[in-house]
Amino acid sequence: MFMNTQFDKLFINGEWIDGGSENTIPNQNPFDHTEIGSIQAASKEDLDKAYQSAQEAQKSWANELPQTKRSIMEKAVSVVEENKDLIIEWLIKESGSTYMKAAGEVTVSINSMKEAATYPYRMEGKILPSQVPGKENRVYRAPLGVVGIISPWNFPFHLAVRSIATALATGNGVVVKPATHTPVTGGLLFASIFEEAGLPKGLLNVVVGKGSEIGDDIVTHPIPRLISFTGSTEVGRRIGELAGKNLKKTALELGGNNVFIVLDDADLDQAVESALFGKFYHQGQICMSINRIMVQQGMYDKFVDAFVSRVKELQVGDPSDKKTQIGPLIDQNQVDRILKDIESSKEMGAEVALGGNAEKNLLYPTVLTHVTNSMPIAKNEIFGPVAAIIPFDSEEEVVGLANEHPYGLSGAVHSSSIERATNVAHQVETGMIHINDEPVNDEPHMPFGGEKDSGLGRFNGEWALEEFTTVKWVAVQHKRRDYGPFIEKR
Repeated sequence: MFMNTQFDKLFINGEWIDGGSENTIPNQNPFDHTEIGSIQAASKEDLDKAYQSAQEAQKSWANELPQTKRSIMEKAVSVVEENKDLIIEWLIKESGSTYMKAAGEVTVSINSMKEAATYPYRMEGKILPSQVPGKENRVYRAPLGVVGIISPWNFPFHLAVRSIATALATGNGVVVKPATHTPVTGGLLFASIFEEAGLPKGLLNVVVGKGSEIGDDIVTHPIPRLISFTGSTEVGRRIGELAGKNLKKTALELGGNNVFIVLDDADLDQAVESALFGKFYHQGQICMSINRIMVQQGMYDKFVDAFVSRVKELQVGDPSDKKTQIGPLIDQNQVDRILKDIESSKEMGAEVALGGNAEKNLLYPTVLTHVTNSMPIAKNEIFGPVAAIIPFDSEEEVVGLANEHPYGLSGAVHSSSIERATNVAHQVETGMIHINDEPVNDEPHMPFGGEKDSGLGRFNGEWALEEFTTVKWVAVQHKRRDYGPFIEKR
């Protein structure tokens, strides 16, 4: 088990301490609204100490042997594996994850950590030719220094660790600010994990605080060179502005309005099953979740009938019950927001084929038909268990509909012709898209990220190495250089 589970404190410079703010962060179970705990929030002074600690510890960590870094990362993987049941329990009670989703999240997190454990031996440079006689050009890869990480509440464990593990493995120090809905699974768990793994003090710091109190400061503080953020486009735009003013790098994975395109020659059963998972996994609270299901005329009625029939079978309720497939949304504000979009869309002509009702934070699986691209349920990122099904006539039309909105994170195209589906996929403006599958995919060695309003940069694999490191050109003049007529003895 973990050496330390003081999940009511901050973790700064290797110590578990109370926050210096007058505010407290309540931690509430989104299903039954019971209080899990309460954390004294971080102050600006706490944040400064965290960054100072990371900066100081990083100086020696950057020069640590690669086998030492890798050993600590591998030990951290072992700690997660040994404590898998505890982590799953926390994900269920803190983020409203179903057991299936929580278990899947831990598995994909372990895979990300294993990929990160390879990075210390992948910090490669280059030797390149020079245009100058007797000169050798060398390019060295180095850590950025300190990375600030702001983690989200929907997949808090995975979306935090993919940046934490990458940053540490590439020689950086880290300060994490988890979402206030998920301070433990998005931050404090990692303090315990890496503490037990033997990470040197000060390299990883976790500050739990209100965005209104330290949100801007975690970005504008002079120490961090990269801000890694996963969350809404609205907040990401603000972070990008603040980072740009201070000449900092950003890795931003933001909102999505992902399309699921069903062409008229698709395998109906396969498309329905893919749509079921891609729409309702974790109640649709995933940046990659299907937002708009677009079905070609001729297939539309058959798809709707088959899809509604399968949605009716989904089990809704307590996420701690292993049979539950649909648990609660994170809070009542999310439920109210989605119900409002449903009502507005109904007024514009959408029809409710199933659902449309809620009990507290439980929003029942909902299917809307006869949706158009201009309706709120199609224009806005749903982030909930509501499927909006849009008919289309031609491939040209569906590509136009797909690209009409300003997001471009993930997507899917179904067809019995791989070439036909791939041709459509190439025309959709998105960072990721999948043929005869659903949009919720993440593999630790593949580039993860979006286009347009869905963010900047890429996570995972060699692309994460580029984001979390920098390069330095060192030119070596082996022979005395002739500077020509500029330098002449007189």
